Amino acid sequence: MTLKSQAIVETPKATRYLKALCNHFSRKVTTQVVDGVGHVQFGFANCQMFATDCTLTIHITAQTEDNFERVKFVISDHLERFSGDTHLQVSWVDG
Repeated sequence: MTLKSQAIVETPKATRYLKALCNHFSRKVTTQVVDGVGHVQFGFANCQMFATDCTLTIHITAQTEDNFERVKFVISDHLERFSGDTHLQVSWVDG
């Protein structure tokens, strides 16, 4: 069974964060940014990100509950750290 979740993060720096996340993760896993869409293949889960002027939309999929929770944590933790003093909130909506 494929587990899915989405987060929509409001930020005027969406494109910057998308590129930063993909660049950072590319040190360990396969990433790609094509036409403003970021793809990250973690091995245990997949992530797709879309940026607009004011939002970063993140879609994730995983096959097991453990990997599902793991990828949500990894993405949220890195995005919150990259945002510095901005303190971005990442809220996941499963389904």
